[in-house]
Order: sequence, then C-alpha cells, then structure tokens
Amino acid sequence: MPPLSRSVSQADQAGWGRNWLPGETGCCLCVKISSEIGERERERISCAEVFGDLRAWHAGSDSWVLFAPPPPPAPQQDGPMLSLERPHPGGETLDDSDLEAEDERDGLRRDEAPGDLSPFLAIYERKPLRSQGPLFLRGVPVTARVESAERYASGSKVRPNTVYSLRLTHGEFTWTMKKKFKHFQELHRDLMRHRILMSFLPLTRGGKRRRVPCFLLGGRGGMILKRSGGHRLQGLNCAGRHQFCYRWSKRWLVVKDSFLLYLKPESGVISFVLLFDTGFNIQVGKKPTETKHGVRIDNTCRSLILKCSSYRQACWWCQEITELAEGKGRDFLRLHRHQGFVPPRKETPARWFVNGAGYFAAVADAVAQAKEEIFITDWWLSPEIHMKRPAQSDEWRLDLLLKHKAEQGVRICVLLFKEVGLALGINSDYSKRALMLLHPNIKVMRHPDHVSSIIFLWAHHEKLVVVDQSVAFLGGLDLAYGRWDTHEYRLADLEGDDWAALPGGDEAPIDLATNQRLWLGKDYSNLIAKDWVQLDRPFEDFIDRCETPRMPWRDVGVAVHGLAARDVARHFIQRWNFTKTVKPKYKGQDYPYLLPKSSRVTPLQVPFVVPGAQTANVQVLRSVDRWSAGLHEHSIYNAYLSVIKESQYYLYIENQFFISCADGRSVINTVGDAIVDRVLLAHRSVPPFRVFVLLPLLPGFEGDIAQGGGNSIQAILHFTYRTLCRGEASIVSRLKAVMGDDWKSYISFCGLRTHGELQGKLLTELIYIHSKMLIADDRRVIIGSANINDRSLLGKRDSELAVLVEDTDLVPSVMGGQEYQAGKFALSLRLDCFRCVLGVASDLDIQDPLSDRFFWDIWQATASSNTSIYDKVFSCLPTDAVKSRRDLHHHVSKKSLASESPILARDHLQKVRGHLVQFPLDFLAEEYLLPPLNSKEGMIPVEVWT
Repeated sequence: MPPLSRSVSQADQAGWGRNWLPGETGCCLCVKISSEIGERERERISCAEVFGDLRAWHAGSDSWVLFAPPPPPAPQQDGPMLSLERPHPGGETLDDSDLEAEDERDGLRRDEAPGDLSPFLAIYERKPLRSQGPLFLRGVPVTARVESAERYASGSKVRPNTVYSLRLTHGEFTWTMKKKFKHFQELHRDLMRHRILMSFLPLTRGGKRRRVPCFLLGGRGGMILKRSGGHRLQGLNCAGRHQFCYRWSKRWLVVKDSFLLYLKPESGVISFVLLFDTGFNIQVGKKPTETKHGVRIDNTCRSLILKCSSYRQACWWCQEITELAEGKGRDFLRLHRHQGFVPPRKETPARWFVNGAGYFAAVADAVAQAKEEIFITDWWLSPEIHMKRPAQSDEWRLDLLLKHKAEQGVRICVLLFKEVGLALGINSDYSKRALMLLHPNIKVMRHPDHVSSIIFLWAHHEKLVVVDQSVAFLGGLDLAYGRWDTHEYRLADLEGDDWAALPGGDEAPIDLATNQRLWLGKDYSNLIAKDWVQLDRPFEDFIDRCETPRMPWRDVGVAVHGLAARDVARHFIQRWNFTKTVKPKYKGQDYPYLLPKSSRVTPLQVPFVVPGAQTANVQVLRSVDRWSAGLHEHSIYNAYLSVIKESQYYLYIENQFFISCADGRSVINTVGDAIVDRVLLAHRSVPPFRVFVLLPLLPGFEGDIAQGGGNSIQAILHFTYRTLCRGEASIVSRLKAVMGDDWKSYISFCGLRTHGELQGKLLTELIYIHSKMLIADDRRVIIGSANINDRSLLGKRDSELAVLVEDTDLVPSVMGGQEYQAGKFALSLRLDCFRCVLGVASDLDIQDPLSDRFFWDIWQATASSNTSIYDKVFSCLPTDAVKSRRDLHHHVSKKSLASESPILARDHLQKVRGHLVQFPLDFLAEEYLLPPLNSKEGMIPVEVWT
C-alpha cells in the first residue's frame, strides 16, 4: 500500500476519519488555516504537524491541498443507508453542523445515482451506528478550516489544552469539530509511527479498510446520558414517580432544524423525538436539572434532562441547540396570527375541490406519485372505496393503491379515530386490520384508548392526506363510504336504469356508457334512512337501491403544497408520535417515530403540484388539546372570529352544523355573535353587507322524520334553531330587536335539495351539506374539518384541521356595483358554488354577490321558487308548514302530487333551477326538541350535541 494510504488507515484508527474521496486518479483533502488565527499559532499548525510527513502542495497563504492514490474499493452494503450522527470515540469532542441539506444522503453506493435514492426512508431501517457504508460523495472535496481558538492561559504561547474550532465542508454539508492542540500532536505521532511500522510490517487484508469513524455524519450530535421520564402527558408521570425513580441511559443525540431526537447506539433505533414548539426552553446547571453538568430541554409535552461529561460540554450543547431552535426552527417557537402554531406561508400553490369526485381523483394521483411516505388520518376510513369512477377495474381502489405503493418501498402511516363501539358503527378495527394485512410498510394506529385516557365523548375529526411531506389534502372529506359525489347529485345508481341527470354546475358529466355503478356496496347510502352496518362486508348493499334513493353528499376540500404541506405533515407527525408515546402497544420498533422534513423548501423542490393550483398565502390552523396532541390550540376558532369581524362586503358559509351564540351555559363559541355584530355594524353605517348560510335541511342521523325524527336529530335541531331563530340569544331574535324584518336584507339561511326518478317513480332527497367552509369578500377562505360548534372550535374537545387561504393574485371583478380586485382562489371557488346551487345559466350575472339584483332577484327568488315547487310536488319535510307534531301527522297523511299526478308533477319540476331551497326556520317551532331524560340520548351530556 502506498505510504499515504497507510497513513490514512492509521488516521482512521486514531479517530480522525477517512477524509479521503475515492476517485480514479487519487484523493485530495484541502485544509485551510484561517487568517484570523495568530501567526504563532499558524506556524504550530503546519501541514507537517497535522498530517505527518506527507507530500503537500501549498495552495495559498491559508490553504494546503494534499493528494494521495485512491484507497481500496469500498465493500457494498445491503439496504438503504442514511447518514445520521454517530458517537465520537474520543473524550469531550462533539460534532456540529448547520444542516444545509437535511433530506440528502451523505454517501452513495458506487452503483447508485443521487436521483435514484429515497434518503428519507432510511430512518425506518436504521442499523447500528457503527455499520454505515461510505460517507462521501465521489469527486467532491472536503475542506477543513480552523475558525477560532480558545486559550486557557495568558500569553501567546500555544498550550496543549488550547481548543481549536474546525469547520469541515463537503458539498452542501458542513460539520464543526473542536480539537485540542494535544490532539494535533497525537495525530502527528500516530501517523509517523504508523508509517515507520508499515515500512517493514505488511498490512493484513482485513486492515486494508478500517471502520469508518464516528463523526462527519451530518448534524449536531453526540453521545449523552439521558434521564427517563419527564413527560407531561396523562398517565405517563403518575404521582411524579419519575422525580424519584428514574434511570440513565446512553443515547446518541441528534439536533435538527425543528426538532431533536435520540437513538440507541447499539441498534440505531430512534427512541424519542422532541419537536420544538412554543414551550421550548433550555437550561444548564444543577438546580434546574438536579444533576451535575446537566442540560434540561423543555417543550410543551416533555422535560428532557441530559447529563454531560463536563460543564463546558453542557454549555456547548445548550448553545448549539439554542442556535438551531432560534434560527431555522424559530417559526415553531412562538404563536403566530390567530394564535396558530405556524405562520402564514407565502406564495403557496393551493387548489380547492367542491364535491368528492375531483378531490378523490387528485388524492389518488398524488398517492400514485409518492416516493417516500404517505400520511393519512380520518374520522372514518373505508379501505375498499374507489378513488376514480366509474371503476373499470380495481386499479384505483384505495387499499390496492396503498398496497402497490407499499410494495414499491413507500412507507404509509395511517391514524384512525378509535370510536366507542356502542355509540358509532364505523368499525375502525376492521379498517386497521384490512390495511395492516396488505403489507408490512403500512402502519395503522388508533386513538384514543377510552378507558386509560378517560376520553369517551370527543373524537379525532380531522381529515388529511400528505404525500412526501410536499403536498397535503384536507377538508371535510373522509376517504370513506358515501362521500364521493359530483355536481349532479344523482339519487339512483342502477345498471341499465334511468339516471337522474340533473342540472347543476359546469362539471363534465361522468361517462355512463358502460352502465357501471358509481357507488358499489356500502358506498350506496342514505344515512337518515339507515346507518351503515356490517362494514366488514364492503361490497354487499345494506339498503334497497330499487326503493330508497341515495343521499347526495356535498363537501369541500383543498390541496396545499410546499411549506404549508410541511406544516400539515408536522401536525400529523406530532399526533403520530404522541399516540406512539401514550399507547404502550405502539412503543415497539414496528411503529417508528416520524420526523418532519426541513421547513426550507422552494417551489422547484415540490415534486408534484395538483393541476389548477393557484398561488396564495396559506396558514394551517387547528383545534387540539392535551388529550389529542399533548398541547392546546384553537386557532381555527380565532380565525373564524377574525375573518368575520374584518369582512367588508359579504360572508358565504357552508357547514354541517351551526351551533353558536354563547349563553354561558350550554354553548360557548361566539361565531354567531360575531355575525350579529357585523350585521349590526352594517345596519348602523348604511353600507350593504350580506351573509349567505347553507346548512343541511336535517342532521345526518338515522331517524324517520315523518315520525318527528330520532332523538339525535331532534337534539341537533334544538341547538341549531336556538342559534338561528329561537330564543333571545339567537341571531334572528337579536337582529329583529334592532331592525325588525329588515334582517332579511342582510342574511339568508338556505339548504339544498334535489329530485329524480327511481324505477319510474318521482322522488326527492335533501343534499347533505358536509362542507366546513367560509368565504369572505372574494379574498379570504377557510376550508377544513371544523364545524361551527363548540366540539370543533374550542380545542378542548374534537381535534380539527383547517387552512386560511388569503389571495395575493388579484383579478378584476365587481362588488356592490363598483370595480373590485377579487382574489383568484376565493372568487373562482365562490362562483363554482353559486353556479352549482343556483343552476345558473350563462346569461345570469352572479359576479356581484353584494348587489340587490343578485340577492333578491337571483338568490332569494331561486330559493323561494324551488321551495314552493318541492312543497307542492312532494309535500317534503322539513317544511315551515309543520309547526307541531299534530301538523306533522296531518302533513304526512296527505298524498303528494308526485304520487297522484306524476305527469303534472314533472311539469312543475321542470321549473326547478339548481338545488337551493329556503331553510325551514319554523319547522316544529311549537315543540320542545331536546330528548327525554329517560332516553339514552337524554342521558348524554349536553356538550356532546354542542
């Protein structure tokens, strides 16, 4: 072996590292001696002293470049490899880096190209810390620079304990080491001794390649002792036992730009991930840590105590962690607008979806392009649903699509709400088993455990899909039965039968030439007629398609990219890691901790952009509490109040529930009060203002409305009417007290209904509005999973997720008869909604939502006309004509025009335009709708309904 290569091997053994880059012609190492170091010190750190008697070329006053023949070829290593930090074998020396490329590999196998790798996946297949492969990129030099010196004695003489800071740069990666002057001397002696030894003693075959040393692995990291316990989570610190009974474990600590983690050095398995958040704090000293040379790192969920070998090492850790957290991780250390956990992300591509057909197809396309990981969380997930329809094959069936991606090496993590089986029939256990059996790369967790967490009343209600932490989908749409629909809102789904082709929207009609069904098995549903049963038999019908129409489903979703998608992924990761921590069954290696990717991402780095995306500012909002994510936040609620208060022209609201107007007892949120205040302000100051509210005509619970509905339906109706028009605290009552009937000029409450034919029989059904959306002034939009009620908005109850989209790309429009610069995202979404619900022909002007002509002649006239026609043809429920149970019995006993004279009924139905109808504010107005106390619904706490 050439002398220089032998010296390199000896340097490996000495703990300095194989800083040599393989190549065909040789290797090089560039060492820069900083001009900031004194002349006397520069003379002492000469090339000969650092590297022994080696041939060198002087490249300048501060640099040396050394050349050597290529070392022996590196052995191949099986499986993916990710270069995380590893313990340095010597003393107090610690690594650090500025992590300029968190998502890159530090090394490549000879048969791999950088573009062929999925580096982020290697965290799932970690190996012991000393079994990594090659560490360097071929042809890329390593530059070493001495940046500073710390003297511990007066005078200019260099002493053995003088500490030098060296910064090593390799491509986009940078590391920092600290070495004492005695270490330079020791390396020089070792290299000289090794050269003399090898001159007469041949190198054995096994010694031709030494084990790669334990630094230069990309990140601030080092070996530490960490104390067990410190969790601030329910059930994990019972009676403060970890204050007295704890153990110290040796772990390798890694600090990244927005989190830190520690892993087991013997296996490389990540043991814990601590995300930087608003509770971040770091302290050094015996008093806060109760240990000598201790470091205490706090976030909202845990207080982590580390033990270092010296006070200087503890201070170094404190400095480096603080530098990263307050630098690149500063976005997560403070609350932002609306008290949110992340700031608004500028210039973010975003795309809205109305109804499930477009949303499901876009999710399927994104999942099909996944390269690394897929995150999914839903209130309910049905593995067997088809994402694209009509289904010519099973290619786009959700479970098989996920299986295909898992077989390609993509890691899939699914979080499901664990329901109380006696109260809900969504059977999340079946969903979990069905997915887990597909492939080992699919991991599913359910939360909460009701007994151990004492959480029986609240739910994980957010719905999201994240692909490669680069594109995220969220909104009101679960990947579940009954959610897929189009603007046509069909009522029938029979092969070869007449289709209820209805006007509505500009959406291209589905090709039905194949006579294939769109809703297979359990997907054909009507949740008021019958709730889902036997979900483990997905392709069996549970209602009669020939007798019962399906209930159309209206919903809204959104896709965001870049930093906003990273924020959505961080929310999922926080919930996933929280669940893994609090549930003992998930603490094994089968369920890995997840790591957020770097928050530094540019549009050029986004691998997939949903077609039709528009640029806007996007802020991710959420409702979480200590039971659901380990900390409390209700930024969705704050955003609703802020947008309503700051609106200037109009509000357009679609929501599944509307339970508000605080009374200090049963209802707490003040969204309804904010709407009242805004309308009263417009009434006092004259400028026009409109509020459009769309709600489902009936709550989505099983029950026969002809008999008054079930107790659950009546309970929700009670609180809905209490918000809208009944009682002194209601919106209408408060407005009437000030302006009389003029309130109708400001606010409109509507629902949606459609009609069709089934086996030649005329029928009608309400369109179930499941959207959770607010549009203000054609410039700001909130889309998410949060209903307008206490459960979704307060944070302490259900967990929710939403985004606030604020337009930056403005287009010419009209508002109140004046020229107006509207946001492209908000305007296009509002126009699509208006076209769909109004059935607007191309000659009708819906551009100006504020004008009297639109409000009275189009919106109100359409709702009134459609309501009248449906009442005349079908005598449908609910209706303002039914104010009591006696009226209800009389109304039901009457025969409808549709049954007595179908031909005349069809003539009337030809006049229906769109789907908009008036919300029946007087339905059962004379009845007390709360469930009887002796019923099971009556025994449930009121908070469940509100």
